[in-house]
This record gives sequence, structure tokens and C-alpha cells, in this order.
Amino acid sequence: MSLIDLVVVTLGFVCLTCAVGYALLALVAVRLWQIRRTATTPTQLPPVTLLKPLCGAEPGLYDNLRSFCLQDYPTFQIVFGVRDEADPALQVARRLLAEFPSLQIDVVVNPRQHGSNFKISNMINMLAQARHDLLVMADSDARVRPDYLRVVTAPLLDRSVGLVTCVYRGIPTRPICSRLGAMYVNEWYMPSVLLARLFGHQGYASGQTLGLRRETLQAIGGLPAIANHLAEDHRLGELVRALGLRIALSSYMPVVEHHEPDWDSLSAHETRWMCTLRVLQPASYRMIFLSFSAPLAILGVGLLGAEASLSTAAWSLFATTMTARVILHFLHRMRDDRSLLADLWLLPARELLICWIWFRSFFTSRVRWRGNEFDIGADGLMRRAS
Repeated sequence: MSLIDLVVVTLGFVCLTCAVGYALLALVAVRLWQIRRTATTPTQLPPVTLLKPLCGAEPGLYDNLRSFCLQDYPTFQIVFGVRDEADPALQVARRLLAEFPSLQIDVVVNPRQHGSNFKISNMINMLAQARHDLLVMADSDARVRPDYLRVVTAPLLDRSVGLVTCVYRGIPTRPICSRLGAMYVNEWYMPSVLLARLFGHQGYASGQTLGLRRETLQAIGGLPAIANHLAEDHRLGELVRALGLRIALSSYMPVVEHHEPDWDSLSAHETRWMCTLRVLQPASYRMIFLSFSAPLAILGVGLLGAEASLSTAAWSLFATTMTARVILHFLHRMRDDRSLLADLWLLPARELLICWIWFRSFFTSRVRWRGNEFDIGADGLMRRAS
């Protein structure tokens, strides 16, 4: 065997070994999370203010927001906020205000801008109406059960915990692009988060749910401290940990309505997510392709294909990788209302798409968010594109 052939064979086995290793570890991480997560029954239920920033009439918005009004919790306030009087989400908020007259619901309409991150600017305006010292911030596309507030606020009774967050599950709307987007969340991003946590990483924080005490927020400089950051949730987690406090990962898993009407929307959304990861992990981002287990396995078996004597081992590693990948696809589908096999045929497209988005992210520092374009600096700060 020539030196070149030896290098090719070695590279092929490295690709296959990395692919099968990551696929199996991701599967283990997700399954362990499903087995171990148990809801803590809180001994106290202090009053909570729930901040819900809104922007646009997303699919399912009424049902999503209404689920937060149905909480089995003694005292809680909901603050809905929009930046524009013409925002159609405002009508949904006012409808809920009329539907639940006994709830503490406040609706804030304020266009004042406090930074380049519109979501945080909106919440700064909303925070002035918050009546309680326990704060939970949750995105508008999430849908929850009545026990949500009880479960996510329980860790904050421990004074060593400064922030509570959640992993989540994407539920797609009908378009194919929505289904591909939900697969990104459920089958790559969330497994990556759980795998990192399995190996001790404690820095994950998601804007889908962020719970903290008002005193903690004030100690880090308030919401203005994150008002210019693309990854405002991650930055909030960094600042909280700098106080010597822990980030608790709640056992609660909200479902999130994932809507991507077309390819342009899906591409823009995932490019923004990948650019966010590149900013947060500049040193390791180039190696993130090692988590693309199926494409990596295909590359490995392709490199070894010409070596007949090695084909049995190569195909065994390849088959193990693909089996683990398919099982991962099914794991999050067990409680779905849709057919278990509905999106299986999309797996090849999903695997190719994540490679393309990752590759593309190296050549842009501009992202699109809620119809606006921003340039992202190496410091993670957003600047409105000129």
C-alpha cells in the first residue's frame, strides 16, 4: 500500500470512527435526558412576572399565548409587549386580556429603542410594568402545560441558582421547510446541547425560557447589559455565572411552533443560528462538522470504498452510524401527533442542508432577523446594517 493510499485509508477510518462515536454519544445523551428528567415539586410558590415579547402574528400565536394564561400557579402576572401599535400580535394580546379578566395581564406598547437587539429593547420597556421579583422570560412561539411555572421556577428557590433555562422541542407547521427546521432543532441542536451537558458544560441558556430573580438581573446591570448582543441568552448566562451563580437546566420541555414558510426564511434563520455559534465558539467552530455524523460517515466509507479488504469494517461502522441517526430521528417523535414516518424521507436533505449552512456561515457576518439585517462583530455585538 502506497503512502497516499495509507493516508486515505487512515482518513477514512478517522471519519467513520468520529461519525459513529458522535452518533452513539448523541443518542445516549438524549435518552439519558429523557429517562432522568423529573419535575421538582416546589415547597414555595412566590409571585412571578412572566414577560412575553411579541412581534408579528405567528402561526398558532393565540393558542401559544393562551397556554401561559392557564397556569396552575397561585399568583402570576403576564406582561405582553410590542414595539408598534400596528403589530397584529397586539390584537391577540388584547383578546387574551378580555378573555381572562381575573388574571394580572398588562399590555405594553412602546417603540423606544434601547439597543440593536429589538427583543431585549422590547423587554426593557415591558420590565417597568413587572410587579413581582421573580421573573420568567419566554418566547412567543412556545406552548406549555399548566405546570410550566411551577416547574421552571422551582430551582430558583435555591439561592446558588441564578438562572433557569430549558431545552425545547420543535413542532413544525405544514411547509416542508418548517419540517426541516424543526429537525435541525430536535435532531442536531438539542442533542448537541445535551451531549455537551453530559460532558460537564454548564453554560447553556436559551431564550425560550429564562427565569431569574430581579436582584440577579440588577446585579449584572439589568437588561441593557445584553441589549446589543446577538446571543442575548448566552450573554445573560455568562454574566450570571460571573456572579458565582449556577445555571439550572429545568426538567420542563416546552414545545415550540416552528414555522419556515419558504427556503429563504429557513436559510436566513439557520444562517443566523450558525453565525451565533461561530461568534460564541470561534476556536472550535471549524470542528463542528464532526457532529454531522451521516455526511461524515458517507465521506469515510467513500474514502475506504476502493479497499476491498477493509470494506466489511467500513460498512459496519457506516451501518451503525446510520442506525443511530435514524433512532435519534424517532426518539423525539414518540409523542408527536403526526405519523412516526412522516419526515423520515427528509433525512438526506436535512443532513446535506446542515453542511451547506455551516459552510456558508464562514463567508458572512450579516444576519437577518425579524425583517432587519445586522452585521455581527467578533465580539457578538449586533450593528444595524447600513
